[in-house]
Amino acid sequence: MNYTMKIKGYALAALAAAAYGTNPAFVVPLYGQGVNPVSVLLFRYLMGLPLLAAIMAVRGLSFSLRKEEVVPTVVLGVLMAVSSLTLYESYNYMNSGIASTLLFVYPVMVAVMMIMFFHEKFSISTVICLVVMGAGLMLLMKPQGNGTLSAFGCLLVMLSSLTYAIYIVMVNVSKSVRDIPTTKLLFYVLGWGSLVYVAMLSTGSSSLTLPSEGWGWLNLLALAVIPTVFSLACTTRAIQLIGSTPTAILGALEPVSAVVLSITVLGQAVTAQDIIGGLLIVAAATIVVCAGPVDKALLRMRKMFPRVRAKNKK
Repeated sequence: MNYTMKIKGYALAALAAAAYGTNPAFVVPLYGQGVNPVSVLLFRYLMGLPLLAAIMAVRGLSFSLRKEEVVPTVVLGVLMAVSSLTLYESYNYMNSGIASTLLFVYPVMVAVMMIMFFHEKFSISTVICLVVMGAGLMLLMKPQGNGTLSAFGCLLVMLSSLTYAIYIVMVNVSKSVRDIPTTKLLFYVLGWGSLVYVAMLSTGSSSLTLPSEGWGWLNLLALAVIPTVFSLACTTRAIQLIGSTPTAILGALEPVSAVVLSITVLGQAVTAQDIIGGLLIVAAATIVVCAGPVDKALLRMRKMFPRVRAKNKK
């Protein structure tokens, strides 16, 4: 793959993370209007489908799936639906910013899955960047005041992280999925995912609730466009260009975008701890982008140590 395509992949992964970081800003106000998580997600997915369908029509993409593509797209749709639902449910048990930050243990899960099951090389730069990213996330992930983290809320976020990690790995390794155009794949992911929420409503495990004010529908539309269609399309294409592990690690920029949003839009205060945490995550993302030169430099340093020890013995 040429350098330009790799840079495009890194840029798309960063844009996807920034867009996904807007989730709490649109979701939490809807909860205030009495809309439950299943209803929010159903409208989020359904409102994204016409936009994707229009893009497919303009590009002349076929809506038909080959027989071997049906099951993988269904699995991806269910994984995305479960990941979204568990994350949104966690907002009811813990601070949404902390939940969104805690979600980003999924890059570690992706890296481990790729190494254990698909024999991906675990480079030195990946280890360093995961450690740096973890330190940054720990600084950003702190309860407000003297509060404590909800154990059940954390469990929900971990399930969300796991299902999203499996989704990312599957998009990367499945040959059937890899041949599907990005927009078409996302159309079916949202389509199958929305059926999960319809099934929940039909069985009575949840009820359909609507926004009590008109601007709530604007929030739903924004959810459908920014952290759904735009973010997931960028993520899917980034995986195809640079692979699942770099895309997942660059996803850790999401908490940084959430902090920036809280400062510029919501007028919330930022602490030195927030700034340091954000800088560490940006540093981790930079290591991913510069992985090649970093690995070569570290390898040269490693080769120098035996020479140094040999000279000391003399």
